[in-house]
Amino acid sequence: MFPLRLLALIFVSSATADPSSEEKEEEEDDEEKKNRYDLMFRRGDLLEVSRTLFTHFGIYLGGGRVAHFIPDIMPVVSTNQLRIKQMVTNTRLILGVLAKCGSVRVDSVEDFAFGADIIINPMDKMCSCAALQGEEVARRAEKLLGDVAYSLLWYNCEHFVMYCRYGTVMSFQTFQFCKTMRKLLLSRGVAKVTAVLVACLLVYLRVMDTWTVLLAVLLPFLLWMAS
Repeated sequence: MFPLRLLALIFVSSATADPSSEEKEEEEDDEEKKNRYDLMFRRGDLLEVSRTLFTHFGIYLGGGRVAHFIPDIMPVVSTNQLRIKQMVTNTRLILGVLAKCGSVRVDSVEDFAFGADIIINPMDKMCSCAALQGEEVARRAEKLLGDVAYSLLWYNCEHFVMYCRYGTVMSFQTFQFCKTMRKLLLSRGVAKVTAVLVACLLVYLRVMDTWTVLLAVLLPFLLWMAS
């Protein structure tokens, strides 16, 4: 964890601007933005945007606010709430993924989108579960606000919104990733290559005891059977 904190202090602190001036600028047209977004989205809508190497999701709460679960290194390296509440940059996000720390937080629609186009309720046609009422969706999201352990595969932003809107914890991105990795790793070709490499390693090390040979045979056999 120490190397991640050091990286964050180097890259994140240097890129962080003084929040006081930015807050004053945002307050000028705040009401106009809130009204505009309330016409575009309904409370409880699931919002989708493209972010870095993956798709990011959030729940619209109304008033131009979005609740979303995002990896973030800043709470680990700083106790300054003004800095933590600033928009999560790609550097903060990537370091948060590596450190497995994140938070369910509320940001403006602009900060959530990070310049990307927003898609509304894309999962309604994909999920077998019916969407809950908008107010219930928003309440679920609000109850989960705070720091949460982040896992790119087992609990990410998609798991969060799927629970809030459909009552089920799942991620289509994780499913597709695991499916792709299965095709790459659990194949007959990989099993054959593994068998050859293990045999060469045993000959090179001159290790021929019963248990070592058994394990050497078992690994390619399991890969072969799983393919």
